[in-house]
Amino acid sequence: MRSSWWKVLSVLLVGFAIIGGLLLPVPRLAILNETIRNLYFHVPMWFAMMALFTAGAIYSIKYLRSSDLKHDIYAVSYTNVGIAFSIYGMLTGMEWATYTWGSPWSNDPKELGTALCMLTYFAYAILRNGMKDEEKRAKISAVYNIFAFALIIPLIWILPRMVDSLHPGNGGNPAFAKYDLDSDMRMVFYPAIIGWILLSFWIATLKIRTGLLIYKRENANGPVFNGNQKNSSNA
Repeated sequence: MRSSWWKVLSVLLVGFAIIGGLLLPVPRLAILNETIRNLYFHVPMWFAMMALFTAGAIYSIKYLRSSDLKHDIYAVSYTNVGIAFSIYGMLTGMEWATYTWGSPWSNDPKELGTALCMLTYFAYAILRNGMKDEEKRAKISAVYNIFAFALIIPLIWILPRMVDSLHPGNGGNPAFAKYDLDSDMRMVFYPAIIGWILLSFWIATLKIRTGLLIYKRENANGPVFNGNQKNSSNA
C-alpha cells in the first residue's frame, strides 16, 4: 500500500478534476464561454504527454549507455503511452477549436508543429514493429526516440511563439493566466495536471510490467537482463 499511494492520489485528483471541471464556476468570457472547461482536460493531456516522452527519451539514453534491454522496455512503454496521450490531447483540442475558432483544424502553427511531432512518433512505433532482431530494434529505436524528442522543443515550444498563433501565450496572444485563469480555475487546473500525469505513469508501469513478463517468457532459456533480474521484475 505504501508504494501505491501515488496511484490512489492520481485517481482522487483526476476524479476531482472531472467533477470540479464540470461543476465549479468558470469565468464568463466572450467566445470561450463554457468551453473553457476543456482547459482541465486538453492542457493536462499535453503535460502528461511531455512527461512520458521525456521519460522515454531518458530510458533510451540509458539503453544506449548500458545495452540493457530492460531500459528499452521502459523506453518503449513510456513512449507508447505518450503517443496515446498525444492523441487524446489532439482530439480534445480539435473539439475545443470547433466551438471557439469555428473549425477543428485551422492550420495554426502549434497545431502543425504538434501534428509533425505526432507523425514522428507514429513512425517510431512503425519502425519498431518492422524489426524482429531485439538488439537491433532497441538500438535503432533508441536513437530515433532521442531524435524525435529533440524535435518537440522547436516544433511545439519555440517556433509557434515566433509567429502569429491562435493559441494563448503564442504569437502575441496573452496566456490564460494573464486574463482568465482565476483562483477557482487554478484550484482545479493544477490538481488536474498532477492527476493526469500520475495516471499516465500508472498506465505506463502496467505496460512495463507486461513487457518484462513477455520478454522473460520468450527468453526463458536465453539471455536475461543485465543487472539484477529480480529488481527488473518489480518495476
